[in-house]
Amino acid sequence: MPELPEVEVVRRGLEGHVLGRDITSVELRGARVARRHLPGPQDLAARLAGRHVAAVRRRGKYLWLDLGDRLGLLLHLGMSGQLLVEDAGAPDEKHLHARFRFADGGPELRFVDQRTFGGLALSDLDDTGVPTAIANIAPDPFDPGYDRAAVIRRIKAKDSAVKRVLLDQGVVSGIGNIYADEALWRAEVHGERVSSALTKPRIGAVLDHATAVMAEALGQGGTSFDALYVNVNGASGYFDRSLHAYGQAGRPCARCGTPIRREQFMNRSSFSCPRCQPRPRGLRPT
Repeated sequence: MPELPEVEVVRRGLEGHVLGRDITSVELRGARVARRHLPGPQDLAARLAGRHVAAVRRRGKYLWLDLGDRLGLLLHLGMSGQLLVEDAGAPDEKHLHARFRFADGGPELRFVDQRTFGGLALSDLDDTGVPTAIANIAPDPFDPGYDRAAVIRRIKAKDSAVKRVLLDQGVVSGIGNIYADEALWRAEVHGERVSSALTKPRIGAVLDHATAVMAEALGQGGTSFDALYVNVNGASGYFDRSLHAYGQAGRPCARCGTPIRREQFMNRSSFSCPRCQPRPRGLRPT
């Protein structure tokens, strides 16, 4: 699933193309794209027609269009969802699931999803403009509501592996597997270290590294490992060329030269430096 930088790249692209435009019609292909909208695809398309795009917003990995009247359209990218801006006459993409047409007759917005894990859903917005459907998602480090000190306290209170806590979107949002590994490498902390055993300054350093690495990735258009992660113009990001831990198994650590190791963690892979990030005592190699 795309992480904060990739979703923010898409948000900025959408803002430049759909902000202030009026939706005239939405074509939905199949029921799966609207499966999170319980009344179904016909109801979703009917309720979107005539709506004005007042804002394009994001929290963590979640993206939505503010349609006014405290109503938002959540755009779930899933594993492979793409939001593309295309001329009306451009050929349909193979995995096209939704098409938005606008009153000005300009470019369409298309939702393309090869693996069909993404989709669209309407949600009421709360007093802060966040969809009630994601009310459990905590502010991310770039959110005006982000409280660094409070997040440090929450992480410190957890008797869980620090990487597991970083991935908990209810504690701090936007950080996924890639940027957690990069932040932990920069902070020289093994992901299986128990959060409560870390000092508050160490936790703060991990959070600050996560913020910094995501900001750097955003500056390079996000991280793309295949053609599925693209912006609204279909271009991939380049931050994968700057990764020091994630996906670097067997390559020398940029800090000490020790080969980066790959371990299993929560049904996924973790990457770290054996020398800079020693395993906690008693933790068996995986």
